[in-house]
Amino acid sequence: MAVYTKIGKRDLNYIQNFFKMEKILDYVGIKKGIENTNYLIFTKKQKYILTIFEKRVQQKELPYFMNLMSQLSEHKINCPRPLQNPKGRYLFKIKNKKACVVTFLKGKDKIKLLTKDLYSIGKNIARMHRVSKKINLYRKNSFSPLNLNSILNRINKKKIGKLSKNLVSEMRVTLKEIKKNWPKSLPKNIIHGDLFIDNIFFYKKKFYGFIDFYFSSNDFEAYELATCINALCFNQIKKRFFYDKNKTLQLLNGYESIRKLNKKEKNSLNILCKGSALRYLATRAYDYINTPKSAIIKKKDPREYIQKLAFHKKINSFSSYIK
Repeated sequence: MAVYTKIGKRDLNYIQNFFKMEKILDYVGIKKGIENTNYLIFTKKQKYILTIFEKRVQQKELPYFMNLMSQLSEHKINCPRPLQNPKGRYLFKIKNKKACVVTFLKGKDKIKLLTKDLYSIGKNIARMHRVSKKINLYRKNSFSPLNLNSILNRINKKKIGKLSKNLVSEMRVTLKEIKKNWPKSLPKNIIHGDLFIDNIFFYKKKFYGFIDFYFSSNDFEAYELATCINALCFNQIKKRFFYDKNKTLQLLNGYESIRKLNKKEKNSLNILCKGSALRYLATRAYDYINTPKSAIIKKKDPREYIQKLAFHKKINSFSSYIK
């Protein structure tokens, strides 16, 4: 989440009238995240999240996200539920950009995950995957590692070179290897696609739910776990990131308490982790040099994913992740 688009009283009045909701008393911008503009809005009885969709979300795909969150919520998966107006519409425009309002999910993200938290996260990812099989929606993963050429082509080599020399050319070499070894026939489903620590909520120290489904798509279920290994299973000491196999073991144990991974999925984990690490390295590198200075946002350093990708290149087996 972030703030790129500024709003005012006229916009709040429009939202009230669109949804026929009670009066909005206050609002505050949310700095976390990097993709869309988000505000926490307050009425007398409720809190909501206003999301204004920015650069990476294609307008034609927004109904997929609205319907997905709505159906997951109906199936008892704790996640934000998009509001509908009396005519059944989820989406409206602010400053000529599409927007929505979703319910506020109680709880909050943790600053630091305990090893035992990973078991409950893995278990609830598997629960979400199981429910998702009942949902008849489809969206191609536009940020699959196989689709990174267009982003790499738009990264200014000179500017990013000040951060890490020859980064773009090194990413191209890695992408070539990933494309060559990417699996073709793993179990597919709707995945969240962006399960970082700030998209996982806890309430009273226990797992509560998931937020921010705007990178959801239909892809390998094991790719979801690879993204989680990168996002959740490294420990940070200053600017260094160190792999924690116990966290990965708990994540996978929790997941497999609901759904067992097959042999192909386990054998593919390394290449999936490389692909996910490259995806976030590429998008963070692009954002690092292209985010406008006026945006209320904390930029994420791509060097985190240089380190994580380097780790995955040193190993090549499933057992190396858990033993």
